[in-house]
Amino acid sequence: MSKAYVFTRFGGPEVEAFVDQDPPEPGPGQLLVAVRAAGVNPVDWKLRAGKRRPGAPPAAFPEVLGSEAAGVVEAVGPDVEGFAVGDAVFGSPVTGGFAEYTLLPAARTAHKPAGLTFAEAAALPVAVATAYDGLRQLELPAGATLLVTGVGGGVGVATAQLARHRGINVVGTASAGKKDFVESLGVVHVPPGPELADRVRAAAPGGRVDAVFDLVGGEDLVAVAALLPDPRGKLITAAAKETVGELGGAAVERERTSAVLEAVARLAADGVLRPEVTATYPLERAGEALRAVEDGHARGKVVIVIEAGA
Repeated sequence: MSKAYVFTRFGGPEVEAFVDQDPPEPGPGQLLVAVRAAGVNPVDWKLRAGKRRPGAPPAAFPEVLGSEAAGVVEAVGPDVEGFAVGDAVFGSPVTGGFAEYTLLPAARTAHKPAGLTFAEAAALPVAVATAYDGLRQLELPAGATLLVTGVGGGVGVATAQLARHRGINVVGTASAGKKDFVESLGVVHVPPGPELADRVRAAAPGGRVDAVFDLVGGEDLVAVAALLPDPRGKLITAAAKETVGELGGAAVERERTSAVLEAVARLAADGVLRPEVTATYPLERAGEALRAVEDGHARGKVVIVIEAGA
């Protein structure tokens, strides 16, 4: 039996619980992985609350939480090439990452570089890959100015680092408590609040914003969309798909492939970006880790760490 942190029905934190379960069996194209670290993301609590993507399969309760995992391959299913028992890997699990064992689809899994810890690798599949996909979608040239709303979280931090590496100026909204942190990334900090668009325009180089990468939605997204004369192709969100469509923008187009994971892993291993894991929790405190992200005040990336043989 193995331990997992699940939600037993849709709702708030009260529906979360630990369960003991048999390790899942890998099917065709799947890897059974002994989890060493699992990233925590806003999508985790949103799924628990019942906010599922259109076309997503119905929940099968209890459902294990966690959309990022890194660990060691324990078994290989049929029709899998390029992976073997004992390999250190990371990816997006199909059976949840907040568990001692999970299944990773080989098509959305990559080998962990030796220079990265399991905790750092577990920060890549959702947060960093979303940033990578979003910047590729925007296609901004060096010298352009990008506004990132919610720049202090996992996706925002990765976006800032990747954009700065490409020579893009970054203006970011974040709470006053994250000001020093985001400025250390080379970001021009702007606190959220009333008259946001005017304050962003005043802070941006030359008073101009060429694109917006939204990570918070709500009133802030509506306010900053006005900074763009034409939002088509230059306004994207990972937080409010319906709203951004009404404003003329689009959702981030996620590729979700091994090739993207390999690309971001190389960038991390080469020091182009730092996963910025700022808080770790043992599996026994998975609820606390999720609260840290759900409360909206987490700086950088929160990761659950599971010791081998624990």
